[in-house]
Amino acid sequence: MKFVFTEKKTQSCSDDVKAYAEKKVGKLDRFFKGEAEAFITFDTVRGREIAEVTVRSSGTYFRAKETTGDMFASIDSAVSTIEQQIRKNKSRLEKRLREGVFDRDLKTAPERAEPEEEFKVVRTKRFAIKPMTVEEAILQMNLLGHEFFMFRHDDEDGGFGVVYRRKDGGYGLIESND
Repeated sequence: MKFVFTEKKTQSCSDDVKAYAEKKVGKLDRFFKGEAEAFITFDTVRGREIAEVTVRSSGTYFRAKETTGDMFASIDSAVSTIEQQIRKNKSRLEKRLREGVFDRDLKTAPERAEPEEEFKVVRTKRFAIKPMTVEEAILQMNLLGHEFFMFRHDDEDGGFGVVYRRKDGGYGLIESND
C-alpha cells in the first residue's frame, strides 16, 4: 500500500504517529487486489485531533474522518470505520476486493446478524436540464432551497455540472469529464 500524509493546522506530527498510521491502515491492504493508495490527513481543531483516512483501490474510494482527543485513537477509529464499510457492503464490493478475504473471518468470528442494506430508490424525479452558467445554477438551487442542482453548461461544450452547498457555507462544482 502506498501512503500519502498531509498535515493541516497541526504541529508537525511525529514519526511515531505516521508509523502508527502506516501500521494500522496497512492492515486494510489485505482486503484489496493490486496496489491500494492511502491518503492520511492529520488536523487539530480546538484541541481535538482529527484523522481522515481515504483509501483508493480499483477506482473505489473508502473514507473515514474521526475526531477524538488523541491522534492514535482517531486513527484507530477511522480504520475501524473503513473496515465496517467494507464488511457492510462486502457482497456489492466482491468484484473489487481480493478473493477469499472474508473466508478466514467467517471461520474465526461469527458475523453479527446485520441485514445488508438494500439500495432502494424511493422517489424518481424527471426534469429538463437547461443550459445555464454556474452562477445561474447556484441562484436556481438557492431559490428552490435544495442542497444541489444539476445543469448543462452554457459556456462550455455543453457538459453536465452539479453545484452543491458545502458544509463550510461555500459552494462546490462537479463537472463531467467528457
